[in-house]
Amino acid sequence: MQNLKVDESWGNASRQIVRAGQRMDQRGWVPATAGNLSCRLPDGRIAITRSGGHKGFLTDSDVIEITPDGVPVDPANRASAETLLHTQLYAHDPAIGAVLHGHSVAATILSMDEPSDAITLAGYEVLKVFEGQTTHDTSLELPLFNNDQDIARLATVVAPKLADMRLGYLIRGHGVYVWGKDMFTALARLEGLEFLLACELARLQRKA
Repeated sequence: MQNLKVDESWGNASRQIVRAGQRMDQRGWVPATAGNLSCRLPDGRIAITRSGGHKGFLTDSDVIEITPDGVPVDPANRASAETLLHTQLYAHDPAIGAVLHGHSVAATILSMDEPSDAITLAGYEVLKVFEGQTTHDTSLELPLFNNDQDIARLATVVAPKLADMRLGYLIRGHGVYVWGKDMFTALARLEGLEFLLACELARLQRKA
């Protein structure tokens, strides 16, 4: 019976990742093989998309198990080079149950055009999708980090600011990282953030 429960738990996690990948693909947030998705099971195991898979066509076999250090449990599997950014979040906060990373047009353009180290989002009703926000009459900052192919080094730059992040964060010319207590919450926050970034991009283009 215990093995059946373990298998059911993994199956549920895998299905959540597959469905989230399809939804992100439908909205153009994970072009080609970009992006990665993960979730942490109740027993502490971490499920994540394998490297190189198209997120719109994921199957259960495209979801692999990794250790808390980001190493595939099965050596035959290959995890994304950015896996460490997922495991960093799980280690930072035991309440985090899912992490999503996408590459939308709005996130990419705004991250490359913004000269400061954060994008400020203010006055939007959708800000209430993020934890602790009860009114549109507020402003939140989305931290910006320079892209770096050395993910371990990038993680050390991100780490000091994790405690103050409310929206997630954005890597310049790359994409966003958003998380939540479960996949539903993480996906809702990603959709909220992508809506806000699309609004900011539209306002920028209107001014041009």
